[in-house]
Amino acid sequence: MSVAVRIKKRVLNNLEMDCEKELSVGSAVGLFVSKKPVDEMMLDHQGVVNDKFYNKARERSVLLSAEQSYALAKEKGISLGAGELGENILLDYNPYHLTPGAQIRIGEVTLEITQNCTLCKSLSKIDSKLPKLLKDDRGIFARVVKEGIIKKGDQVYIIKERK
Repeated sequence: MSVAVRIKKRVLNNLEMDCEKELSVGSAVGLFVSKKPVDEMMLDHQGVVNDKFYNKARERSVLLSAEQSYALAKEKGISLGAGELGENILLDYNPYHLTPGAQIRIGEVTLEITQNCTLCKSLSKIDSKLPKLLKDDRGIFARVVKEGIIKKGDQVYIIKERK
């Protein structure tokens, strides 16, 4: 095999790997600023602009939840409206397997996963069974790495995974 063919093959392989990294895993089906639904939101390094937790704790500035959490509650007879878990971004993709350091892109924004969401006493105000039921399935926190706008329906891309 000639050098030119090997180089072309390597370039093609790298392009295939880049394409794989850019495959959408889901979308943002709901956006919430202080539990109020919005069609788009601005995020900067302090979090979701105009959210009640803006500029409070950078490592916990954005909460991501999956539709799966709502389905789990519904299976147990607990009816929840989107946004009631306190998330900023509701996904039709379950990101709970992502570990701290993993990065995702939604719209213009890059987020880095920082930690699993801890149990919140406010969930028991909705239903006393909810905190235990969603112990590992309420959401994950992220911090903003690249600022920008996220719009409802924007695709979700995993751009860096940590094992």
